Amino acid sequence: FEKNLLEQLAELNMKSAQFAVSFWRDPAAQDDGAAFAAGRFAVTAHGVDRVEFLLSTNPGESLKPLRRVASGGELSRIMLAIKSLLAARDRIPTLVFDEIDAGISGQTAQIVGEKLRKLARSHQVVCITHLPQIASRAQRHFAVEKVSKGKRVATRVRQLGEEDRVAEIARLLGGDADSDLGREHARALLAEAARHG
Repeated sequence: FEKNLLEQLAELNMKSAQFAVSFWRDPAAQDDGAAFAAGRFAVTAHGVDRVEFLLSTNPGESLKPLRRVASGGELSRIMLAIKSLLAARDRIPTLVFDEIDAGISGQTAQIVGEKLRKLARSHQVVCITHLPQIASRAQRHFAVEKVSKGKRVATRVRQLGEEDRVAEIARLLGGDADSDLGREHARALLAEAARHG
C-alpha cells in the first residue's frame, strides 16, 4: 500500500513525498483489555490495533502524523490517491470530491483532473471544483446556483449544454463569460481534455 500510494502521489506532483503506515497497540491494565502472547492491550470501539498515516512532503523532513502536517491541497491529493488505489477493490459506486482543488493550481490541477477522469471510468465521480482545469475534464457539467425566491434563497442545480459549459469555464478562468478571449481559452481547455479522454 505504501509503495503504491507513493507512486500515485508522484503522479499528483508530490514527487518528494514519503509515506508510511504505523501500527501499534496501547497497553492495558493487568486485568483489563485483550490478552495476546505479547501482553494485554486496550480494546476500543475500533478494535485493538491503532493505525496512523505518516507523511513527509519535503526532502530531509522526518515522517510525522498526516493529520498534523498535510496542507489542504496535500490532503485532497492524498485522498484522491487513496481512492484511486482502492477503486479496483471497493464496491462504492459513487465518489464525491468536494473542493478537491483546495490549495492547488495550474499544472497540478490538470493532473488532478486527469486522475479524476480515469477514476470516472470505473465509478461515478461527483466533483465540486472552482478550477477550470478540473471542470474541463468532466463528461457532464452542472452549475450550482443560489436563487432568491422572495425572502428565501434556494439552491438550483442545472446541467449545462455545450455553450453554457464554455461560458462557465470562461467564468472560472476569471474572465467575462461572454468575452471572445475567455471563450476561446475555455474551448482550448475542453479540446485538450477531449484529446486526453
